Amino acid sequence: MRKPLLLVVAIVLLIGGLWGMRVLQQPAPPQFAPSLSQDLPVAAKTSQDGRSDERSKDPLPAFLPAEARATIDLIQHSGPYPHRQDGSTFGNRERQLPQRPRGYYREYTVDTPGLSHRGARRIVTGGDPPDAWYYTDDHYESFRSFEVPARSTP
Repeated sequence: MRKPLLLVVAIVLLIGGLWGMRVLQQPAPPQFAPSLSQDLPVAAKTSQDGRSDERSKDPLPAFLPAEARATIDLIQHSGPYPHRQDGSTFGNRERQLPQRPRGYYREYTVDTPGLSHRGARRIVTGGDPPDAWYYTDDHYESFRSFEVPARSTP
C-alpha cells in the first residue's frame, strides 16, 4: 500500500516541478515600439513659392514604407488582396502584441520590391473595422504601432 502512494506522490511532484519550470521560463512581457506619429511634431514644409508641401500632411508615420500605404488602402476597402493569406487571423503566438481574443488580429502582406515571395513585412490590424494598427518588417519579431485616419468616403 505504501509503494503505490509514494509513486503517486512522486508523479505529482514531477508534474508540479515540470509545470513550475515552464511557468518560470515564460518570456518577459512583450515590448513594442509606441506610435512615433505622436512623438515627433510634423513641421509644415513650404515650397519655394510659399505653398504647403503635401508630404508634410501625410498622416502616416515616416517609418512605414511606401508599399504599406497601398496595403492600408486595400485593408480600408476590404481587398481584393494580392496574397491568399492576407486578411487571415494572426494568432499572436509570439506574444508581441497585447493579448486579445482569438480572431481579433488580422495580418496583411506589405510587398517588398525585388522579392519573388511575401517577404517579412506585414501590417497586423486589431478589430473589425480595425482600431489598432501595427507594422513589422522582421516577420513578427517586433512591432511598431501607428494610427490610420478614418477613410473618407467619396
